[in-house]
Amino acid sequence: MRLELVSFALCPFVQRAVITLREKGVPHAVTYIDLDAPPDWFRAISPFGKVPLLRVGEAVLFESAIINEYLDEVYPPRLHPADPLERARHRGWVEFGSSLLVDQYELLTAKTEGRYRDKVDALRHKLGRLDPELDGEGPFFSGADFSLVDAACAPFFMRQAIVQPLDPALVGLMPERARRWSDALLARPSVAGSVVEDFRPRFLAHYGGKGGWLFKDAG
Repeated sequence: MRLELVSFALCPFVQRAVITLREKGVPHAVTYIDLDAPPDWFRAISPFGKVPLLRVGEAVLFESAIINEYLDEVYPPRLHPADPLERARHRGWVEFGSSLLVDQYELLTAKTEGRYRDKVDALRHKLGRLDPELDGEGPFFSGADFSLVDAACAPFFMRQAIVQPLDPALVGLMPERARRWSDALLARPSVAGSVVEDFRPRFLAHYGGKGGWLFKDAG
């Protein structure tokens, strides 16, 4: 069946699904919408008014973790572990990746230095909690094989790499294993090709326009 992702070009949750589709080599179309002025057809099919949506023929799936679970069940190769206990563990870290993205968004849009520093501390704490869970040999979350946890967390690391030059405090935010993981993810073709070509300037312009403290000196 024809697969169509409905997307906002800067959405990290859509990017998760694009990465998974690219890892599996599944043909798909991507339709971009303006979330500030969504078309009527989008309002009619999106229960929460959010992206991503995945159209599978006439059916519509929503929520990135659910979309990726569906893709993993239907299209090889499997990116979730075969062992049920390890698979459940991975699902938990996919959710943890979602919380990283929420904290990152709040960091990017924080209006005061105090609020911004609080979010830096929150991310430092979470990345420190994550680091011991990473496979010591790498390069990915659980070792040599790319997983849905990798797809879930790669958008966070891509955005973090873009904003690091804006504040020295962000450069030393990640522990050693997380830093190596980030480098491996950003070098992965499925990740590098999962965003629009002008993603970096569009990302900086979008968040720079929100008046966040991090962007106060950005040109």
